[in-house]
Amino acid sequence: MNFGKFLLLWCLVVSGAVQAAPVILVFGDSLSAGYGLQTGQAWPDLLQQRLDSQKQDWHVVNASISGETSAGGLSRLPVTLARHKPAIVILELGANDGLRGLSPDVMQNNLQAMIQLIQRAGARVLLVGIHLPPNYGMVYTQKFQHVYETLAQQQHIVLLPTLLKDIETRRELFQTDGLHPIASAQSKVLNNIWKPLQRLLTKKHES
Repeated sequence: MNFGKFLLLWCLVVSGAVQAAPVILVFGDSLSAGYGLQTGQAWPDLLQQRLDSQKQDWHVVNASISGETSAGGLSRLPVTLARHKPAIVILELGANDGLRGLSPDVMQNNLQAMIQLIQRAGARVLLVGIHLPPNYGMVYTQKFQHVYETLAQQQHIVLLPTLLKDIETRRELFQTDGLHPIASAQSKVLNNIWKPLQRLLTKKHES
C-alpha cells in the first residue's frame, strides 16, 4: 500500500467513516453452540456463510454455551451485550430448563428479563423456542411452549416457535443422543432461522 492510500485509510478510520459490520449475536445452548459437531459446521457458522455469499454486511457472534439454562443466560447476558454491542440477538434458550423439568414460570421471567436487557441495549430480538419430547407430559409441554408465545406477544418481538421445525420427527437427522441435529441437518436448522431473521435484517439501517 502506498503512502497516499495509507493516509486515506487512516483518515477514514479516524473520522469514523470505516465502521465495523453490525453484529448478530447468537445467544443459546448446545443446539446453537455446535455440540457434537466440528468447527464451522453449526448453523450460526452457516448463517455467516450465507450472509457473506449474499454480500450482506453482518458479523455473526456465537455466544452459545452447551448446557445453558435461562438462569445461566440471564447471569452472563449483560457482559455479553456490553462486549459485542449487537444490533440483533437470536435468543435460543429454555430447552435445558424444559429437559430438567424446571418451572416454566421461572423460565418466562428469565427470558423476559433478557429480552428487556437486549431492547434497552438498542438491539432487536428473534426469540427461538423448542418443542419438548412428549414424554414430559401434555400439561407441562403445553405450558412450556406457551411461554414463548406469550413473550412474543407481550414484548412485540419476532418468534420462531421451534428451532427444529420439520426435522423433530426425523431420527436419522439427529446424533445418537436423539437431541442434537447432525452436521448435514444444520442447513435445515438455518433455513428455519432464516425466514424470521429476514424481518430484522431489513431494519439494519433504521435507528
